[in-house]
Amino acid sequence: MLPILNVLHEDESVLVVNKPAGLVCHPTKDGPLSSVIGRVRLHLGNTEGRLVNRLDRETSGVVLVAKGAVVAAELGRVIAGTGGDTAEKTYWAIVDGHLPETPLRITAPLGKDVTSPVAIKNCVRADGAASETRVRLLRTFVQDAAPFSLVEVSPRTGRKHQIRIHLAHVGHPIVGDKLYGADELRYLRLVEDRLTEQDRRALRMTFHALHARTLAFPWRGQSWRFEAEPEPAFLAFLGDAPVLPGTGTRFAWP
Repeated sequence: MLPILNVLHEDESVLVVNKPAGLVCHPTKDGPLSSVIGRVRLHLGNTEGRLVNRLDRETSGVVLVAKGAVVAAELGRVIAGTGGDTAEKTYWAIVDGHLPETPLRITAPLGKDVTSPVAIKNCVRADGAASETRVRLLRTFVQDAAPFSLVEVSPRTGRKHQIRIHLAHVGHPIVGDKLYGADELRYLRLVEDRLTEQDRRALRMTFHALHARTLAFPWRGQSWRFEAEPEPAFLAFLGDAPVLPGTGTRFAWP
């Protein structure tokens, strides 16, 4: 039997897991195995586990869980940056097109997209909340004659869908993104179970290619750093194109 969680670290205070794409963080009506927190409760054998950070359903990667209210409050302040300490989060994303080697700093403000038929959609708007995302190119490659880039993304603020919106805003939407890609109606067709074969071919991946790679933070006099490997589908899409010189990043491909 497969484990219900991919555990990266566990001690008496915290549990850190590598969340798979397609699994929601919050409880659902479909039983404990249908969410990260449901699986955490099964794993712990109690209901004391509390999610410190959360990822979108289709985003994979590092999720930090506190084993109790006191730890959750402490880590919540650290991750939110309100307690004087600062957490560092990095993501990997596969995006359309070839980005320049020069790092990007995206500062477009974000708010609700009132023109969209999708209620949860946000967008860049002048009166939105201040937002900042830093993007660094790791490699470029070509698949089926189409250009793609693997990028490392560091959000400096924590707005809803920030990374996805900012990358689309600069002309490089995340591969497989049904909401901020070429056709936002794909999201509605997804939730209504009406995705077509044409949709699937255009999306190229079942889930969008965004992975929470690392989470690092100071806490209780120590420096903590957790790193999660992307899923096989993410790595398979990259193929074996070389990493760009000078990125300082090494990959251990399976």
